[in-house]
Amino acid sequence: MWHIIKLFFWRLLALISLILGLIGIPLPGLPTVPFILLSAWSAGKGWPALEHWLLTHSRLGPPVVAWRTHGIVPRHAKYLASAMMILSAVLIQFSGAPKLLKLMLPLFLLVVACWLWRRPEHTKQDEKHDKTV
Repeated sequence: MWHIIKLFFWRLLALISLILGLIGIPLPGLPTVPFILLSAWSAGKGWPALEHWLLTHSRLGPPVVAWRTHGIVPRHAKYLASAMMILSAVLIQFSGAPKLLKLMLPLFLLVVACWLWRRPEHTKQDEKHDKTV
């Protein structure tokens, strides 16, 4: 019984995150790739057919494969994520949120941004190819 519940959970998480990722394609402000990454990861736990579909999809697959194999985050994604974090940090200052949250959220987002910008943007092989061209 526990196996069935676990399988249901992983499939539900994969499906919800895939839907959110697909909604994020036309909707500015809702990230696509993190939800697709979450979908592929959770599908790998309980829905191998969906995981395979995501990995081999012509548009959705390359970012997932790049993340899984090399931890790559493209520069445009870093800029977009950074802009959204700055916007979130500024907007919370004008909200009625508790002072502790107004202090902690920007600090947390700064740590996330530092981690994000330390991620590679392409493989070493891509760098060598770019230098020879």
